[in-house]
This record gives sequence, structure tokens and C-alpha cells, in this order.
Amino acid sequence: MSEQTQWTDVDDYLCSVLLPGDPVLEDALRRSDEAGLPRIAVAPNQGKLLNLLARVHGARRILEIGTLGGYSTIWLGRALPAGGRLVSLEYDAKHAEVARANLAAAGLAEVAEVRTGAALDSLPALLEEEPFDLVFVDADKPSNPDYFRWALRLTRPGSVIVVDNVVRGGAIVEADSTDPGVVGTRELHELIAAEPRVDATAVQTVGSKGYDGFTLVLVTG
Repeated sequence: MSEQTQWTDVDDYLCSVLLPGDPVLEDALRRSDEAGLPRIAVAPNQGKLLNLLARVHGARRILEIGTLGGYSTIWLGRALPAGGRLVSLEYDAKHAEVARANLAAAGLAEVAEVRTGAALDSLPALLEEEPFDLVFVDADKPSNPDYFRWALRLTRPGSVIVVDNVVRGGAIVEADSTDPGVVGTRELHELIAAEPRVDATAVQTVGSKGYDGFTLVLVTG
């Protein structure tokens, strides 16, 4: 048995025990497949982790950078209390259309808003709104440093920032890498390390999505 097969089997087992079947989420993935979206959404257990983080934190306002088909958006939107709000930013208009349909089917159309266009163009407008309690970054990796800078501007002490896909299959240790995703993600961690207003850790993960990891940041000042 290959490592990947074992990782996937373990994920399948854990999901079968801890995550009841969910037709709404399954339909969201099906619609994304039918629309030809890449199969890069978070795994179900990763989606549930985001949901639990938002609930534990009591997040009322959530920002997601990178919507894809709205799968992770549904997990996050379901964590919001009454009166909560989620804004998700998606570059690709086709992806955004699929996400909106999925959010409507999940009953979240009035809770979650998908804004289309380059996130770095959309983020400045959010300065006029209330700070966010939770920011989930899962978009183009070369822009991770800029997304982190914006996340800091759009949050407040006590807010949480989660950045996905930060291990890059282990390539994150390659200091001489020319891969833009690795370069951007290494710069992200250097920014976090030098930023006195945050406290953070990063965790490696294995599972049905392969070998990767995420970074968890608490805004402290």
C-alpha cells in the first residue's frame, strides 16, 4: 500500500465515523465537478476543522480569500451565528457563479457574499467595513505575503488568520526554490515571524489531499 493510499484510507475512515453524510456538501462538489472546476477544495475533515475553528472562536464576520466552488465557504458559513456575515473573494467569474449556486442551495445566499475579481483589487474596499474575526486564505500562493498584510489590516486583536497549503509537499524547506508558490509562502512565514502583532504556528498534514499543511495566526495587537 502506498503512503497516499493509506492517507486517503485513514481520511475516509475518520470522515465515515465523525462526519455524517451531507447531501448539500456532496452536491456542491458534484456541481463543481460538472462545471470543470479543479478538484482542489479542502477535504471534508479539513472543512469541518474550519467550521469548528470559527465556532470555537465565536466568529461573527469571516473573510475568505479564494472561493473556488464554495465548498469551504459552506463550512464556514454554517459556523456563523444569527446576524453573522461572510465575504468570499474569487478571481474567476465561472468559479464564482458555481459558488453562488452552491451557497444558495445550502441556504446561505443571504449570509455569504461572493465578490468577483482579483482579491488584491477587492480587499481595499473592505477597509470601510467592520473588522473580520476570522480570515481564511486559500488562493494563489505567490500572493500570500500580500494577503497576510491585508488580513492584518482587516482584523483586530483576537482575530484569527488561517493560511492553507503552506508546506507545498515539503518544498517549503527549499531556500533556493524558484517556484513562485514556495517563494511566496516562505516570505509569508518570514513576515509572520517578524510581525510583533501576531502569534503563530504551522502544522504539517497528510490525508486525501496529499502532503501539505496550514498556518494558524492569532492577532494579538
